[in-house]
Amino acid sequence: MLLFKKKFLPAIRSREKTQTIRLWKHRMMRDGQRSYIPGAGYITIDSVQEVKIDELTDADAIPDGFPTALALQAELDSLYADKIAAGYQAYRVVFHLQDPQPSK
Repeated sequence: MLLFKKKFLPAIRSREKTQTIRLWKHRMMRDGQRSYIPGAGYITIDSVQEVKIDELTDADAIPDGFPTALALQAELDSLYADKIAAGYQAYRVVFHLQDPQPSK
C-alpha cells in the first residue's frame, strides 16, 4: 500500500500524478507489483529507480505533481528530513492507476 497526503489524491485519480519519490532503507517495491492507494484505487508499479534528491530536474518534478525540482525537493525535505539525515536512499516509484473493475 502507498499512502499519500489528501492533497495529492485528485491528481492521482485524474492520472496527472504518476510517480512519487520515497525514502527507504532498502527497495520496498518492485516493477510490475500491484499496490493500493487509499482514496484513489489500485495501481501497477511501472518502475522503481534509485535517485539522488539533489539531482532531480524539473522534468522529474512534473509527473510527481510539482512545477519545479526545487518545489519537489522542498516537499521531500519537509516530509523526510529525518530520513534524509539518516542516509535513507531515495527511490522514484512510477505507477499508473488501474481502471476500476466493473461490478458484477
